[in-house]
Amino acid sequence: MRRRELLLLLVGAVIAPRTLRAQQKTMPVIGYLSLASPGSNAANVAAFRQGLGEAGFVEGQNVTIEYRWAEGRNDRLPELAADLVGRKVDVICADGTPSILAAKAATSTIPIVLVGGGDPVAAGVVASLARPGGNLTGVTFMIPELMAKRIELLSELVPQARLIALLVNPNNAGNESIIREVQEAARAKGLQLHILRAATESEIDEAFATLVSLHVGAFVLGPDPFLNSRREQLVGLAARYAVPAVYQWREFAAAGGLISYGSSLTAALRLSGMYVGRILKGARPADLPVQQPTTFELVVNLKTAKELGLTVPPSILARADEVIE
Repeated sequence: MRRRELLLLLVGAVIAPRTLRAQQKTMPVIGYLSLASPGSNAANVAAFRQGLGEAGFVEGQNVTIEYRWAEGRNDRLPELAADLVGRKVDVICADGTPSILAAKAATSTIPIVLVGGGDPVAAGVVASLARPGGNLTGVTFMIPELMAKRIELLSELVPQARLIALLVNPNNAGNESIIREVQEAARAKGLQLHILRAATESEIDEAFATLVSLHVGAFVLGPDPFLNSRREQLVGLAARYAVPAVYQWREFAAAGGLISYGSSLTAALRLSGMYVGRILKGARPADLPVQQPTTFELVVNLKTAKELGLTVPPSILARADEVIE
């Protein structure tokens, strides 16, 4: 082999790995932080990827996603958030209030796209919805404001229920406003309200045992990432004990829950994916307004109503966006 060819070969052997590393480094990395588990969140992740795709990013092709799942354990979130920050991800998508707070505490420089939670202004994570400032923006839900509507629907659907229950996760920082809204709504309807708390699978079982012993006529599920991840367990227990319930997400009604009222969770994740894409292209979180839902879905499961011996009033059926038979 000629000396010149040998030198070119040696130079290529040195440069090629560096070039490969440079190419790998230029592929942006997204951190996805959630209190839930991957199995229960599959549809949400698919919607998030759809939004990313609409912004021009496809996982594995021109973007990498590092997933961190707390599996329902709030205490793991600070460590998981710190891990993403340590890996120097380009942007973090924080799903749910606990994840949002953990991500915010972990970094003030890496852009964060929040999904869900209550009022981010009241929580102190953004300056305003129109001009978030700082490193956070995203999609939030009108959580406390819709609780009264769910109580109204439950009262209309199960008028004989005079004692109702609210199930919340005691680790959720937004519980105070949720409980206050439900208490006021129950008082306005002349209903007695009992607060149940559950932060683990076993505590959910215990909460239902308490619910049955108290002869609760119906219950409303408080919005929470962990409780949302236990959809099958909650719907199954409600069916086993024949307790009517109202939920926030249509996914509960689709899984066999009686009725749901709220915005679209998958639509929010899709929008958050688009926001992440815009940030990867150079947009600043401070300049992207926090989005709120403008449409809400009322979903009724007629099959479950029949199993519970309930007749759904025509007034509810007429307003329903979807009726499952």
